[in-house]
Amino acid sequence: MTHIIPEQKRVFLPVVESDQLFPVGRVYCVGRNYAEHSKEMGDDPERDPPFFFAKDASCVVPASFSDVTGISYPMASSQFEYEVELVIAIGKGGRNLTPEQAVDAILGYAVGLDMTRRDLQAQAKKKGRPWEVGKSFDESAPVSPILLKNDRLSVDVAKAEIGLKVNGDVKQISRVSNLTWSIEEVICKLSEVFELRPGDLIMTGTPENVGAVVVGDEMVAWVEHLGEIRVSVTD
Repeated sequence: MTHIIPEQKRVFLPVVESDQLFPVGRVYCVGRNYAEHSKEMGDDPERDPPFFFAKDASCVVPASFSDVTGISYPMASSQFEYEVELVIAIGKGGRNLTPEQAVDAILGYAVGLDMTRRDLQAQAKKKGRPWEVGKSFDESAPVSPILLKNDRLSVDVAKAEIGLKVNGDVKQISRVSNLTWSIEEVICKLSEVFELRPGDLIMTGTPENVGAVVVGDEMVAWVEHLGEIRVSVTD
């Protein structure tokens, strides 16, 4: 059968030490889940319930642990900013998950960037409009291969260092243990408003000191025990 409109290609992420691929479904992001980042964005960092926004699956750019991945400077923006994030890959779905079920839902972990057109996001916020124009755009979510969960890795990742460099200079540095809402809490809260499905990705939030990059800059983003990705900004 010939389609009048070509079908959109699905995005797949490789799974480390496996020939399997993870088909990306929905991409959920947690807003301001590190207290210091919340402060720098002008919010009170108290434990209000986490809030969520989404990126389209087509925003995801598979980024390897060995090569530099290029992403284009986006249209319509002059303030293109980085946010390093721990990414959770969901392997089991469900709604209203308990903490134990939330842990069981995790397939694995990855390193990601929630790239942001900050000027467009700020304009939308000022007018009380949705954030999609600032967050959900082409190549705005470079994500590493997925490392499958095991008991040791899960413990290590929950306390891991997370950071980002630009052209060799450290810009963001923190620990996953500084999350306002933990990995399991985020999954539980998200499952109260969306029925999670296998293939979903959850970007868990970014530490403080987000900032802008320009064409020619190279970012190195890492989560301890997972690895690092190198992402360059191109024309």
